[in-house]
Amino acid sequence: MTSPELSRPVEVAAGVVFHQGRVLLCQRRPGDHLGGLWEFPGGKCEPGETPAACLHRELWEELAIRVSPPEPILTLEHVYPDRHVRLHFFRCHLLEGEPRALGCQALAWVTPAELARYRFPAADAQLLGLLRDTPAWWREETGPG
Repeated sequence: MTSPELSRPVEVAAGVVFHQGRVLLCQRRPGDHLGGLWEFPGGKCEPGETPAACLHRELWEELAIRVSPPEPILTLEHVYPDRHVRLHFFRCHLLEGEPRALGCQALAWVTPAELARYRFPAADAQLLGLLRDTPAWWREETGPG
């Protein structure tokens, strides 16, 4: 029999937050699910919350940052032995604040070359491939005027 955690996916929003040619990573706390691995910041959507709204809320609560309007880049489902997640990845840029590790163990701003040094959850593999194959995402976005 399938457990409720595996039958219905948990909706999760994650931000691929760029700033000055680097992307922001967070390290999961040791006692958390997949503790010690690195991930893109975000979290679980609350009932009735859109993934984009969830991302803005989570980035503020866990990192004290504000970002540009998130651009959807990938949605996928992944089944771990103990849970089923639907991940909504968004590309955005840091607008305000200096990230603080309020909801994670550590933070890192990394370049494309440094990305391979970090261990990620299995669910992030497709996104990591897109990051390697899309160098334009890493270029600093220019503002209006």
